[in-house]
Amino acid sequence: MNTRLKELRKHLGLNQEEFGSKLGLTRSAICNYENGTRTLTEHIILSVCREYNVNRTWLVDGIGDMFTNITDMILNELASQFDLSAEDIKLVSDFCRLSKDQRVAVIYFLRGK
Repeated sequence: MNTRLKELRKHLGLNQEEFGSKLGLTRSAICNYENGTRTLTEHIILSVCREYNVNRTWLVDGIGDMFTNITDMILNELASQFDLSAEDIKLVSDFCRLSKDQRVAVIYFLRGK
């Protein structure tokens, strides 16, 4: 993960100080994360993803594209704000992909009307 953090920063054309300032971190902290002296916390991972529109799966696991699309970004924000699990996120995503009529039917069913 530390090498991907450095790769991201360089891709954005930022030095450690510039990259860290947007996250509320010092140059020294970014240096420690990049060289593996410190491990990225979930809080820092979410901050990086939110501030720089980064695909969390890419940052953590090296899978997928470096940057996320807006839909994924919104879903990640919902997950963070409401402590949603991966299954919760999938449910919300699947619901949003339904047609308007299908969504109305699901809501009608869930409300027991």
